[in-house]
Amino acid sequence: MSGAIKMLEGGTVTSPQGFLAGATYAGLKTYAEDKLDLALITSEAPCVAAGVFTTSTIKSATVTVNREHLAKGPVRGLVVNAGIANTCVGEQGYKDAQEMTVLAGQRTGLTSDEVLVCSTGVIGVELPMSLIRSGIDQIQLSSDGGHAVARAMMTTDTRTKEVAVSFELEGHPVHIGGVAKGSGMIHPNMATMLAFVTTDAKVEADFLQTTLAEVAGASFNMLTVDGDTSTNDTLLVLANGLAGNQTIDANSPDAGTFREALSQVCIHLTRELARDGEGASRLIIVEVAGARDRDDARKAARTVASSNLVKSAVNGADPNWGRVMMALGRSGAAADETKIDLFVNGVCIMEAGSPIPFHRDAVVSQMRGPEVTFRLQLNLGDGEAIAWGCDLTEEYVIINSAYTT
Repeated sequence: MSGAIKMLEGGTVTSPQGFLAGATYAGLKTYAEDKLDLALITSEAPCVAAGVFTTSTIKSATVTVNREHLAKGPVRGLVVNAGIANTCVGEQGYKDAQEMTVLAGQRTGLTSDEVLVCSTGVIGVELPMSLIRSGIDQIQLSSDGGHAVARAMMTTDTRTKEVAVSFELEGHPVHIGGVAKGSGMIHPNMATMLAFVTTDAKVEADFLQTTLAEVAGASFNMLTVDGDTSTNDTLLVLANGLAGNQTIDANSPDAGTFREALSQVCIHLTRELARDGEGASRLIIVEVAGARDRDDARKAARTVASSNLVKSAVNGADPNWGRVMMALGRSGAAADETKIDLFVNGVCIMEAGSPIPFHRDAVVSQMRGPEVTFRLQLNLGDGEAIAWGCDLTEEYVIINSAYTT
């Protein structure tokens, strides 16, 4: 019997049983009194693990190492640094990524193959391994260390992204927790930047990988900030089974509950990443319903959310809905203008392809709020999708015009 899924107040990646974490300042980012830039997550028991990675042809060495380690079997740890991406630095990048897993393993009593590794930051700079060697030794692990991990992962992020949920499976309390970082260079596929999810559920490996890919398709891969896909994008899930439930696989009666809980965690993190887009002042939500199929719905939603003209209009609280229609038309999704209904924050702007008179000042006032929702009803089928993005501001240009200077 499955129970209701509940959000845990103050939840994080160490909310599930058996996970410890910690972080330190190693000197990889510019110094500030409360800054962290190197972190560890460990499990008291071996974990079934799954991952989804960037589709960029230019990849960080961390992506290569993680694929190799996931293929070898269970993992129990993860090390992550911010400030330097360990990308485009030749063979040294692979050696350094491997050494990070060795160092983390020595610190936690694990083999290097049991450790995953992630990096984020400036591309084309080698990792200062002497700082990382000393930094890893300084990390203190604790059951509430997930909050420190969330801080240590940040680059241009203005706040941490953390969440955890709980539910029951066969009378056993089960938890899923997650942390993520990302503010710019975010666009499908994969659009996570970095996201780590842990669970104390007992889950079969193939089911976990399949489910993760499905959930990522409806969450992180429906996220866009600026149209650029990172070289380091990584989404990892670790399941240690300490909740004591029967192993969940594709045929389990609890498979749907687990999938829904994982989806809630990933969608929450996705929304927070979009809300904290570089320079952003508003979250953009694009809902598409009645598309020919799900693929068309996703194409339409992503294209509207990523349109610079739509993003600029939202920044100015300008109900210029023609830009939404423009983006829909170039998305590649099937559309019949005479059947489309369009809503802005619940106000009908167009019905069956014809404009509807609306109180402009009222819509402008609504668009000045923290969230702007465009809903497109295409009336062609049953395909549905939601995409998340943010407005385009002058601050985005300022941040990225001086990123390394």
